[in-house]
Amino acid sequence: MAEKVNLEEKFSLFGEHWRPKVVGELNGQEVKLVKLLGPFTWHHHEDADELFLVVKGRFRMEFRERQVWLEEGELMVVPRGVEHRPVADEEAHVLLFEPSGTLNTGNVRNELTAPEAQV
Repeated sequence: MAEKVNLEEKFSLFGEHWRPKVVGELNGQEVKLVKLLGPFTWHHHEDADELFLVVKGRFRMEFRERQVWLEEGELMVVPRGVEHRPVADEEAHVLLFEPSGTLNTGNVRNELTAPEAQV
């Protein structure tokens, strides 16, 4: 049975940063919500493209050779294998779309590596 998801309501259910929460699944992909604050880890995903959609706030996606600011209502797809690092100077709410089981820190495991969680 199809169920709607209220993004504002789901974001209100958690406060931690860099801990994605799964809110939907389709065709082997997961829809995740995450709150960003501060710099993340430089990483890449060998076998997965990632979509970032800014729901609230803004952040910059850093690449080794450039950076791109993403504002509310904007999205970016980071292709597989591309090293990147999201950085949010103020809290940003972001929707992620990526293959099921994708580790948030990609090829790196550290204190920001998050277990998969539902909200």
